[in-house]
Amino acid sequence: DVKPVDIILNNVSKTINKSVILNEINYHFKSGFIYGIKGSNGSGKTMMLKLISGLLRPTSGEIKISNKILYKDIDFPESIGILIENPAFMPNLTGLKNLKCISLIKDKIKTEEIYNIMLDIGLDPNDKRHFKKYSLGMKQKLGIACAFMENPDIIILDEPTNALDSESVNKLKELILKYKDNNRIILIAVHENYEIETLCDKFIYLKDGSLTNEI
Repeated sequence: DVKPVDIILNNVSKTINKSVILNEINYHFKSGFIYGIKGSNGSGKTMMLKLISGLLRPTSGEIKISNKILYKDIDFPESIGILIENPAFMPNLTGLKNLKCISLIKDKIKTEEIYNIMLDIGLDPNDKRHFKKYSLGMKQKLGIACAFMENPDIIILDEPTNALDSESVNKLKELILKYKDNNRIILIAVHENYEIETLCDKFIYLKDGSLTNEI
């Protein structure tokens, strides 16, 4: 059985070159919910997601993922899928080969599952074009497929609708709802996209690196 996951931020701050990016964030994310992270550019949304993902360390405070302290008990969340900023893949491989290479690290999914997630988001797994020939929208879709493909406990999507047309946004919505689960947390930084906002159960507002209020 999969156990529910939770993420607790205790007084989490991040300072870069004496500039405060996040200021004493306290929050408890619980499984079973889709959280919308809102705030203007520079409010700290991406930084908060990077800290939770284990991509950067907080300057102070601690992040606990299911009672394990990040950077102390674990280096990274044990089961996480991430789409943050521009997805980086190997330029001279096809989309399918890129995902297959990444899947070999944990070796827990079959090629058929990679095929299916690519089809779900609207990519052709048999497309022979290399990643470097992909359009921006295709690159974004491959990043989304990569975040979901191993069925992780925590899914983090930073402005996932970037470069997506309306049909692709609908596919993304279906994918998010398909993966919503009582044992999973989905965090989405939303930037004025009503389509994705309608999926969120709770919203967190960031302003100048601080939490403002919660709906």
